[in-house]
Formats: sequence, structure tokens, C-alpha cells
Amino acid sequence: MPGGRDEIEALIALMARLPGLGPRSARRAVLHLIRKRAAVMAPLAAAMAHVAETARECARCGNIAVGEICEICEDPARATGEICVVEDVADLWAMERGQAFKGRYHVLGGVLSALDAVGPEDLGIPRLLDRVDAEGVREVILALNATVEGQTTAHYIAEALESAGVSVTSLAQGVPIGGELDYLDDGTIQAALRARRAF
Repeated sequence: MPGGRDEIEALIALMARLPGLGPRSARRAVLHLIRKRAAVMAPLAAAMAHVAETARECARCGNIAVGEICEICEDPARATGEICVVEDVADLWAMERGQAFKGRYHVLGGVLSALDAVGPEDLGIPRLLDRVDAEGVREVILALNATVEGQTTAHYIAEALESAGVSVTSLAQGVPIGGELDYLDDGTIQAALRARRAF
């Protein structure tokens, strides 16, 4: 890189590893950070160092926490007898944005995949089964992505919970609010037809 240093190239290479950033986007981001060193780069570096020091995985549910247990698991008002199972923390945060679910979560950290050698133990499914028993859970809501791997994982969990005496449900799938049929893919339309209900 003309006029540059190895440290800057190393920073660009690290930034390029982030999701959604390629080498060009990373280079633009780094140049912006350098130009706005005092206003953006220094506070960003301090915030990143603080998060690197304090953030960890919640020992109970797998959410991001600053202590051993996250705020959701510690909140007694969230002990509703419902656990919502999600693939990753981004899905948990999406559910929280909607503010519709008031129970607790269980973050799998992925989905079952024979190709990638990801089994139930790798996803903490045995820990989920222990929580269902220990926390007096009445309903497990499977909020997994509508992919082959997501649905395979959902079926596995549902079968594992058959003898636990809990209700196992999944999120409805189909036509989104404000959606137009002409713009939907065939799979979404098929799922909506299968999940139809009385009007």
C-alpha cells in the first residue's frame, strides 16, 4: 500500500474478516477511522477493548452477558415457564426487538449439520433438556430458521422433548404483514397455505 505501514495493512486485513466487509470496504472503513481518529477511532478502540474484557457467553442460555448469567436469565419476571430456542444471539436480539416474547431463551450457537460434523452436544441441546427439567418449563418455542438444517434441528429437539411433558411449538411461517403474493417465493407461499387458519 503506497505510503502505508504494515500495521495499517494488518488492520485492513482484520476488518476484512468481519461479516459484510470485503477488502475494499475494509480499506474505506480503516481510512475513515484514521481520518476521524479522535472522534471515532479512539472511542471505538476503547469500547472494543472494554467489550473484549467483559463480554462472555451466559452460562445458562448462551446469550452475550457481562457476568456469568445474562440479564434475561436473572430477571425473575422472565420466569414464565416458556423457553424460546434460537440459532444464535442475533436471532435472540431480533426477538427482543419485537418485545412480544416475555420468557427466557436458549441459544444453540448453530444448527445440526452432518456435513460440518455438528452434533447435539456441540449445540448444547443436552443443556436445553436439563433446563426444561430444572426450570419447570411448560412450553418450548422453536424459533429456528426455515432452512433444511434449521428444520432438522427443530425436529431433533421436538423428538428429544417428547417424554418431557412440555408443549413444543414453532413460529408461524408464511405471508409477512404488508407482503404481496406476487413478490413471495414459492416456499413461503406453500408454508402459508399449510399454516392457514379460520378467518
